[in-house]
Amino acid sequence: MDLHFLDEGSNDFLSPDELRGNDIVTIGSNLDPETLIKAYRRGYFPWYNEGQPRCWHNPDPRLVLFPEELKIHKSMRPYLNANRFEFTIDKAFPYVMKGCRYNYRPFSGYSSWITDEIEMAYNRLHRLGIAHSAEAWQDGKLVGGLYGIRLGKVFFGESMFTMVNNASKFAFIKFVRQFASEGGKLIDCQQETQHLMSLGARPISRKEFVGFLKKLIPDNEDI
Repeated sequence: MDLHFLDEGSNDFLSPDELRGNDIVTIGSNLDPETLIKAYRRGYFPWYNEGQPRCWHNPDPRLVLFPEELKIHKSMRPYLNANRFEFTIDKAFPYVMKGCRYNYRPFSGYSSWITDEIEMAYNRLHRLGIAHSAEAWQDGKLVGGLYGIRLGKVFFGESMFTMVNNASKFAFIKFVRQFASEGGKLIDCQQETQHLMSLGARPISRKEFVGFLKKLIPDNEDI
């Protein structure tokens, strides 16, 4: 595996064309807003556990969802048609992050890669209008949601959580529809999961993914 190491003060990420690894490709750097935006524009995202060095991933292949390919299964139609949940955007970003961080996962218990550092960094991006959340509510209580970063016509999904059956799926479907209505063209799902593939996501090559980023994110998209 070929790794690129960056000093704490550097965000000089390699061009994706120079990458040889197919997952973790860079270690180091920082989580400043400028660094995160530069990283996402080149297909990188941070993912590491507490106590580990900052690891930046740039998977090949990359799982993505084109909004027009969204699959809505029959089991979800009652939730959407009867509005069993209330849907909002950016109403509770910090709480969505908390939900993603502390939500129980069968494969890992309550452990999470969302550390204090990650939480602080993305909350800062939210205050800058770059990171966004989608929420599902039931009887006034937050029961599911997702968060990520939007640059141009691309949304980079980071994490989802649910406390009630189908709440996160409801929020995801409603968000994809809203995103598409605003001209959104691509949702980055990062890693392959059966859950997201069942909703219409599919893998594409890193080269193809980066090509979409260059086309769909304006050059002046910055802080």
